[in-house]
Amino acid sequence: MSEENMTELLSSGLKNDYNKETFTLKHKIDEQMFPCRFVKIVPLMSWGPSFNFSIWYIELHGIEDPDVVQPCLNWYSKYREQEAIRLCLKHFRQHNYTEAFESLQKKTRIALEHPMLTHLHDCLVLQGDFDACEELIDKAVRGTANQPRRRDGDDNRPGMRGGHQMVIDVQTETVYLFGGWDGTQDLADFWAYSVQENQWACISRDTEKENGPSARSCHKMCIDSQRRQIYTLGRYLDSSVRNSKSLKSDFYRYDINANTWTLLSEDTSADGGPKLVFDHQMCMDSEKHMIYTFGGRILTCNGSVEDSRTTEPQFSGLYAYHCQAGTWSLLREDSCNAGPEDVQSRIGHCMLFHTRNRCLYVFGGQRSKTYLNDFFSYDVDGDHVEIISDGTKKDSGMVPMTGFTQRATIDPELNEIHVLSGLSKDKDKREENVRNSFWIYDIARNSWSCVYKNDQAVKENPSKTLQEEEPCPRFAHQLVYDEMHKVHYLFGGNPGKSCSPKMRLDDFWSLKLCRPSKEYLLRHCRYLIRKYRFEEKAQSEPLSALKYLQNDLSLTVDHTDPDETKEFQLLPTALFKSSSDFIPLGFSDVDQTYAQRTQLFDTLVNFFPDSMTPPKGNLVDLITL
Repeated sequence: MSEENMTELLSSGLKNDYNKETFTLKHKIDEQMFPCRFVKIVPLMSWGPSFNFSIWYIELHGIEDPDVVQPCLNWYSKYREQEAIRLCLKHFRQHNYTEAFESLQKKTRIALEHPMLTHLHDCLVLQGDFDACEELIDKAVRGTANQPRRRDGDDNRPGMRGGHQMVIDVQTETVYLFGGWDGTQDLADFWAYSVQENQWACISRDTEKENGPSARSCHKMCIDSQRRQIYTLGRYLDSSVRNSKSLKSDFYRYDINANTWTLLSEDTSADGGPKLVFDHQMCMDSEKHMIYTFGGRILTCNGSVEDSRTTEPQFSGLYAYHCQAGTWSLLREDSCNAGPEDVQSRIGHCMLFHTRNRCLYVFGGQRSKTYLNDFFSYDVDGDHVEIISDGTKKDSGMVPMTGFTQRATIDPELNEIHVLSGLSKDKDKREENVRNSFWIYDIARNSWSCVYKNDQAVKENPSKTLQEEEPCPRFAHQLVYDEMHKVHYLFGGNPGKSCSPKMRLDDFWSLKLCRPSKEYLLRHCRYLIRKYRFEEKAQSEPLSALKYLQNDLSLTVDHTDPDETKEFQLLPTALFKSSSDFIPLGFSDVDQTYAQRTQLFDTLVNFFPDSMTPPKGNLVDLITL
């Protein structure tokens, strides 16, 4: 509303062309539209070094109806006032300015946080009633469903490869693997892994000999667990072997019960479907018996006009295949414009189907030399595209890094998307940028959280410990997820080693996602409270503190966990510190106790949902020099 203190609504870029582009500006806070009087556009960079001028034509569309704007203005001034007061309240309470805190709260009647947390603060920081704290935590754990997460982690098996495909039948706990590239040739072997028997079985050494697909890599598969059928489409061909015959897009179905392959189409493009593509994505909708396929680069004949350096590569759009009728339909063409219903095709992206809300989720990928980090959903029943994020806002690192190595899975029951990210997008600096990270996207809350990140960069010779604990970062691998048993399976891939470019991997991993149980949360919070209580006692009553350590604190420690045990064993050192060790200059005992209890309170608050807690920022951080 003023020219100072502007809020960033969009950080984006225009393509170097004359196509119209549409951007949706941020316009809501807490589901409430906010008013805007000034819009400032700052050019960050022209397209390239040879580009010395540009002419833009810009239209802004908004609502200026006073009946809509006035209530927004009223809400906006009230919202800013309220947030300013909450930050003041937080600051006053943290620094024990009790009178200022009470008088401001009495005057404004604005709640700093959920009443349960106010009660916790009273018991812990003001009264030092640790038993009451534990009771409150116990009550909160039993009453809340919002739980934070943590990470737990020969000839009779498939050989080394990348660019292969895997699907999982969750009913029988069987992983199926087909094809890939072993560094020198495409493969046509077909395998099944039984989770219960922990054993691989080769279904076929060469599927082409059994009326199945020929050897291939960069193809895609999807499984219909209800009807026990697997579909496969697409592949990559080197330019030297491309001709009009080889560029036909064949489409196969495998029947698990009958152990037979069926050729559904010799060329899907002749049937109204996609042309021959690679690095696309494919999802199965068992309920409606439909397959959705999106993106991928279209292969063109060697030496043809399309393949010349001057034209852009072609990408495939969004298609649906009706399994019952055996017909294809085009839902969205690849679009250069960025309009509200347009989709931009790509390769190496992630696409997942949510069986409950019946939406496809698409993010990441690469288009020509551009890495995309937008995120959108497509409602398959309503035929509607919704942009979740246009990929331009830097959310302080709380979004998975764009790259060509992301693998994603979906859990409709937990309503979340999981992303395993390996090598970074900078291919030339791969050796420096090698690190694994695991992300969870909460669909309902529209928020990403990084559950695990290994910051240990792996050089030419990966350390043995990393190899034993987790897979080395890679690309062209495959990841599938058993949503029933909450386990991921990962196989093979390319470690991207410049010293051995043909090297491929054949290691096989499982990753189990373990949520902390209510019991674990309760024990951990009790441990934090009792640990602090012991440290406070140790300063004034060492003998009583020692008994408390042995009888009460010891009960909350998991003695089978070496890290917790070690921490517990180091606690008695607090008994030998003099009280002056704890108190900084200019602080009284009371100030110090209050500050330390406040610190514990802030730690416990992290276990509660954001909607209950005080604001995240700090008042002093707003002061600029």
